[in-house]
Amino acid sequence: MGKLPSIPRYVGKKDDCSDNVDDALILFNKMIEKYPKPSIVEFTKLLAPIVRMKHYAIVVSMCSQIELLGVSHNVYSMSILINCFCQLARIDFGFSVLGKMLKLGVEPTVVTFSTLINGPCIQNKVSEAVSMLAEMTERGYQPDFIVYSTVLKGFQPDILAYNTVIGCLCKNGMLKETLDLFSKVKVKGIRPNIITYNCLIHDMCNSGQQAEATRLLNEMVDINISLDVVTYTILIDALCEEGMISKAVETVDMMIKEDIELDVVTYNTLVDAHCKKGMVSKAEDIIFIDENASLSGSAAVWVSFILLSLVNGGRSLSIFHSSFNTSATHTDVK
Repeated sequence: MGKLPSIPRYVGKKDDCSDNVDDALILFNKMIEKYPKPSIVEFTKLLAPIVRMKHYAIVVSMCSQIELLGVSHNVYSMSILINCFCQLARIDFGFSVLGKMLKLGVEPTVVTFSTLINGPCIQNKVSEAVSMLAEMTERGYQPDFIVYSTVLKGFQPDILAYNTVIGCLCKNGMLKETLDLFSKVKVKGIRPNIITYNCLIHDMCNSGQQAEATRLLNEMVDINISLDVVTYTILIDALCEEGMISKAVETVDMMIKEDIELDVVTYNTLVDAHCKKGMVSKAEDIIFIDENASLSGSAAVWVSFILLSLVNGGRSLSIFHSSFNTSATHTDVK
């Protein structure tokens, strides 16, 4: 590859090359002629202002020359390169750089991922951005609010889109950001739905913010959103965790009055809570609340029962065998 056009001296002042790409090119040519070669840190000090000038193709060419000189890239220079490819609508090359980073053992940062998320958003490829966001969280990187805002800016979001982002924020324990985004949703005139509230209430209960969970629950009722089995199960689980089993049972009674059918998660929660308290007969009663409900229980229920049998002389094991045989019969009939 031939030399790029040139640049005067750069001694680290922030704005030396900030308004003249020709000066930056001259400096780059001087740097690559030096011996020993400057470090990648010195090169990135030059690359950053050229990116700010939006000369993305020049930066890509510079990165290529830096690599040919045998200067190893770091996470910052590679993130700059990914950004340039995304700005040039070559997201595929951006992903190639990410792959190279991982192969070389260079750990991507939140900035690296947010850059890749921004690329598809620029081209209105929102599904790709959401997929990248999911991969980011799966790899254990905690997105910040800027990352989520980037995804939302990529399209005209509806409540489904906001629910996706709120869910990710909740999963990462970003309570303040979650509530801030929730407030913005309402200010924009977008009506939250049952999924929005369930996600928020679950997060508040898990973080011990019962007062906030109650406020959200009341707000939900005030705007005529009916509680569903998920909402009730969240509340039952929170009450059981607080040791308020009688209140949890009252909540179940409320569900029954509202004609909301309990699901296996609700049963598991109640059985587990009663087993932990040593309330054997109550746990047994719950198993047989409704034999016609087609709920054979999950492994969690039976593990609780088997453990409980160790402290009650094996009586719960007979219940386990009876229920298991019954559920097996139902399965055979089906």
